[in-house]
Amino acid sequence: MGIFRRLGEMLQYVWDGAARIFSPNDDNPPETDTQPYEGDKYQEQR
Repeated sequence: MGIFRRLGEMLQYVWDGAARIFSPNDDNPPETDTQPYEGDKYQEQR
């Protein structure tokens, strides 16, 4: 009986991980707009 219980625990562990990977994202990041790039301009090297 211990083998079946341990097997069930292992399957539940794998199932929980798969459910977490494939579930919708639950993060609530702040909504930001795109920012223009203000870096250095490209200078052709000689």
